[in-house]
Amino acid sequence: MSVSIRLQPRHDTTTGRQLAVLLVSLLVGFVAVGLVFALKGVNPLFALWKILAGSFGSVYGISETITKAIPLILIGSGLTLAFRAKFWNIGAESQLLMGAIFATWVGLNLGPRLPGWLAIALMFLVGFLGGALWGALPALFKVRFGVNEVISTLMLNYVAAEFLNLLIVGPWKGATQQGFPYTDDLPASAVLPLIPGTRIHYITLLIALACAVILFFLMHSTKFGYELRVVGENPEAARYAGIDFFRTTVVLMAISGGVAGLAGVGEAAGIHHHLTYPGVISAGYGFTGIIVAWLGKLNPLASILSALFFAGILVGGDAIQISLGLPAATVNVFNGVLLFFLIMGDTFLNKRVVISLRRRL
Repeated sequence: MSVSIRLQPRHDTTTGRQLAVLLVSLLVGFVAVGLVFALKGVNPLFALWKILAGSFGSVYGISETITKAIPLILIGSGLTLAFRAKFWNIGAESQLLMGAIFATWVGLNLGPRLPGWLAIALMFLVGFLGGALWGALPALFKVRFGVNEVISTLMLNYVAAEFLNLLIVGPWKGATQQGFPYTDDLPASAVLPLIPGTRIHYITLLIALACAVILFFLMHSTKFGYELRVVGENPEAARYAGIDFFRTTVVLMAISGGVAGLAGVGEAAGIHHHLTYPGVISAGYGFTGIIVAWLGKLNPLASILSALFFAGILVGGDAIQISLGLPAATVNVFNGVLLFFLIMGDTFLNKRVVISLRRRL
């Protein structure tokens, strides 16, 4: 007897099944994370409770969770656009950094001469353009030269990070920063206002929520949204139907990158008030945003909730580093394990396992 195992496409996926698979994937992911905690000699239930308590158990924790959710909402909702078109944008980290770089230049050079509202509006505009240009590059590479977008977007993360390092230790090093490779602080007119007693830069929060809503309607209620879905499902059919593959791919990546660039503006002008090391400007938001998009089932509105969830994990992860003495990489392990099981669940949602037994002659 020989055993043949293969995957066949499902054609009976329902909303109920999608929800069930999502919940099972999260449950199995949490069990796997619990095993990791147990191997470190930590009670898994206690560790998970500390994460939830640290992020949602106090006013400070909730405010920090919202603060970290802002860039995740922007990046996650922008990535849903690219992923729906089957363009695997792994470069949101670099697109965020380029948005921060462009916006900081405007803040430092034009901010002192402009009224506050105009300086901030211009920073968000050029931050979007910076992320959009950096997002459009891998789209051009793929369409014109056949370069795999996973490789190009991933490599551009390192290019942007090193470019930022070059700026802060070289031509943009602040004269007022003694011993630290930072730029000068942004003028008061270019600093985003905060909700009192928190670090929530509410202008970026409002922009993030608005972007999620706009991207949802763009995806589901416009001709462009229909085109990008067709491109994702069947590129050859899209070409046959007369859809401009080049234009659609470049535009969707410009939007996806531009939204990530807005997150960079918020981090530079709302949190740090200057440019500094790439790992400080972004706490891995570009990579966590990938999981946000998948947990949200590639729905920009659902990405708001998944962004809050993963922001809570980031904040709670900081709490368990202090209270349980776990390394900082624990959060990355947490996120990676959940992403693994979410992708696995998505695979079994769209495919069925067929096992065949054959008698050998």
